[in-house]
This record gives sequence, structure tokens and C-alpha cells, in this order.
Amino acid sequence: MNKKSEFLKYINEIGISFKQFNKQSDLNAVDPEKPIENELDRKLHEYTKLNQRRTNRILKTYKPSDEVKNAISKITEKQTWLIITEDWCGDSAQNIPFLFKMTESSQNIEFKMIYRDDNLDIIDRFLTNGGRAIPKIIGFDQEGNQLFQWGPRPEVAKQLVKEWKESGLSKDEFNEKLHLWYGKDRGKTLEIEFLKLLGLE
Repeated sequence: MNKKSEFLKYINEIGISFKQFNKQSDLNAVDPEKPIENELDRKLHEYTKLNQRRTNRILKTYKPSDEVKNAISKITEKQTWLIITEDWCGDSAQNIPFLFKMTESSQNIEFKMIYRDDNLDIIDRFLTNGGRAIPKIIGFDQEGNQLFQWGPRPEVAKQLVKEWKESGLSKDEFNEKLHLWYGKDRGKTLEIEFLKLLGLE
């Protein structure tokens, strides 16, 4: 077994499914697994509650287009998608539920989700501009060869955030604008980007 296949085997052992992750996040939104000991913990818990509302709303309302479903059905070889995230992450809540629904009907795509802060050795293999940005999604084939990397948000959103930061907006201000953008976009940009990324457009 080579290093690539060993890593994939390890991911399959430690990773959980999207449904398991979402169930745990629902529980954390009500009663956090980790005790709230300071102001940062309190804020992260509030973000988790807000993000679970976002996630569950997308899961209830989003239906992939026939074009997307037909494109995804063209994936005939098994793939593993490693999703590195945390349940307090707003970009995760605005993207991962769409991806799950897009690929839910495929028997050839398996989500394996891990928590970033418990797996720093893994996120450090997949840094974004030198940072541990999440969500980070990495696709692998059956042999553990890397197919793609994506994250932490669509390219259009990355550019908008860059412009907002350069204009002097605070983090709270540009986050508010970012989530308004996500709400209007409703996953359309993500659909287009992933179909291109997978060569299915």
C-alpha cells in the first residue's frame, strides 16, 4: 500500500458522513459538546446555532437542477471527498449543504468530514495561501490520488471579500454582506464552479 492509499484509508477511518456531522452540529447548537468558558466560546456557540439554521434551511429548500443531477451521474468511478471544517464556520454552512444535495443521489461520491481543530496535521497539508481556511474540500480517486482542491468559498465570493477588506470594512461588516450574497445566489455559483472543477460542464 502506497502513501496515497494509506492516507485515504486513514481518512475513511476517522471521517464521518455529512449526516453524522449535521446531527452532531444540531446537538452542539442546543448543548455544546465543549463547555462555554469564555467570550470566544460563547460567540462560536452562537455561530453554530445560526449556521445550523442556514444548513437545515438549505437542506429543506434546495433541489439540484436536472442539469446538475445529469452531470453528477456521469461520475462512474468511486471518489472520496474530504471536507475539513467546523460547525461554527459560516462559509461551510453556506456551501457544504448544497454540495451534499448535489451529490446525494450519486453512489460514487462519498463525503468524509473531519473537524479542522482536531486534525491540524491534516489541514496543514491543504493550506490556502498559507492559512488554515475552511471549509476545505479535497477529492480523491480510489487509489488516493488527488483530483481537486476547493475552498473556502466560491471564486466570486473570494474576490468580493478581498474588495470589501481593501475598502476598509470590518470583519462583521463584510461577513454581513457576504451572507447576503450567499442568500441571493442560492448555490448557483457553486453549482457552476463544481461542474467546471469536475470537468462536467
